[in-house]
Amino acid sequence: MSSEITVMTSGAFTAALLDLIPQFERATRSRVVVATTSMGTGATSIPSRIERGEPVDVVIVADTALANLIRDGKVVAESRVPLARSSIGMAVRPGAPHPDISSVDALKRTLLQARSIAYSSSVSGEYLTTELIPRLGIAREVMPKMLRIEGERVGAAIARGEAEIGFQQISELLPVPGIEFVGPLPPEVQKVSVFSAGIAAGSRAPEAARALIGFLASGEAFPAIRKTGLEPAAAA
Repeated sequence: MSSEITVMTSGAFTAALLDLIPQFERATRSRVVVATTSMGTGATSIPSRIERGEPVDVVIVADTALANLIRDGKVVAESRVPLARSSIGMAVRPGAPHPDISSVDALKRTLLQARSIAYSSSVSGEYLTTELIPRLGIAREVMPKMLRIEGERVGAAIARGEAEIGFQQISELLPVPGIEFVGPLPPEVQKVSVFSAGIAAGSRAPEAARALIGFLASGEAFPAIRKTGLEPAAAA
C-alpha cells in the first residue's frame, strides 16, 4: 500500500533529496512531499515548524540539531541515521576574480581584502563567525564586513551582487544559478558537518518513513549524494 511521506530537510541535503525522490517513488509507489528546505532560524526554522505541530514524517538536519530534536522528544531516537558529510566552500559572481583560499594564509588574506562577505544563518555561518574568523585573529577587521543571509541561500545574495564573496555548505552553493564556485576551505580549517535523518515522533507513516531513510542511506543513493557536493556517510 502506498503512503505519503512529508520531509523537512535542511538546505545542505536538498539537492540530493530532490534528485533521489523520483527513484524512491517509482520503487515504492509512495509519494514524497518536501515541506521545507532550510534549517534557518526563527519562526520558519525546522525546529519551530515541528514545535508548532506541522505534519512531518522524516527530518533531515545537521546531526547536532537532530540530537536536540531527539532530546526534546520530537524525533525517535532509534531512527537516527547519518546520511552525508558536508564541507564549506566559497563562491563569487560569474566573471569575478577567484580569490585564493587554498591555504590558511591565503584564506586570511582573502577575508581581509574582501569588501563584503556573505554567510548563512545556519551551521556554516555559525562556524565562520564564532570559530574560524576569531581563530584567524581577524575578527575586528572582518566582522564589520559580514552579511548574514536568512531565508535564502548565500548564493542568491552573491548573484544579486550584495556581497563580493560568500561561504556556505558546498551542496548549497552548487545548485544556485548566477554564481561560480571557487573551492572548499583549506583542510586545516575545514568544518565537516554530518547530516542525519530521523523519523518524527508524530509521524503518520513511520514504516514508509523508515523505508525512505534506508534508501537515502543505501549505496543506491551514493551517486546522487556525491554529485551534489556531499560525501555519503556510510562510505566513510
